[in-house]
Amino acid sequence: MAITDWPEHERPRERLLRLGAAALSDAELLAIFLRVGVRGKSAVDLARDLLQHFGNDLTRLAEASIKDIAAIPGMGPAKGVQLKASLEMARRALATQMNGKDLLSSPAAVRDWLTLKLAGLGYEVFGALWLDTKNRLIAWEELFRGTLSQTSVFPREVVKRALAHNAAAVLLCHNHPSGVAEPSQADELLTQNLKQALALVDVRVLDHFIVAGTARPLSFAERGLL
Repeated sequence: MAITDWPEHERPRERLLRLGAAALSDAELLAIFLRVGVRGKSAVDLARDLLQHFGNDLTRLAEASIKDIAAIPGMGPAKGVQLKASLEMARRALATQMNGKDLLSSPAAVRDWLTLKLAGLGYEVFGALWLDTKNRLIAWEELFRGTLSQTSVFPREVVKRALAHNAAAVLLCHNHPSGVAEPSQADELLTQNLKQALALVDVRVLDHFIVAGTARPLSFAERGLL
């Protein structure tokens, strides 16, 4: 059944107008973007198929290639391109929220941006948000990339990048492709080693986030691990 045949109060677009975007499910929001379905399937059905293909994980969908998205029946290259563009706009909107602000006063924006950036990756990435003396963002930088299970992080290289950016502070982050956000002993040891190395050049480690799936990124500072 086409969405136009649904009762008006159940249609995603009308529900959004009446209740706001936050009231809609992932599939309903995606259906509004898709606009139309395919023969025998509404836009909501197609959205559900798309989400199911990527494990009902929006971050995996965000990181999927256009080729993989286009391969889903009913999608195609044009919709794949449009979807990738809209997801990139979401990332940039969050980045704009962070620019020029004290990032310690915008923890939700930082967490949301890191989730969009890292949660859907199938390999481990270690990165840094370099900050100035007022905790404003200078730059995001991917420092190291590893395998599914581990990555090699060298404190000397991190210190070199801190000096190159003339940073006063840093928010460290890495992802766990396993989907489990709990820090390992190796994670804790690495954090302490980096904190000590960066202290030698007067760069403060304000936090270290672990991103895993769509759950709220884990904060070392909140856990008392810094």
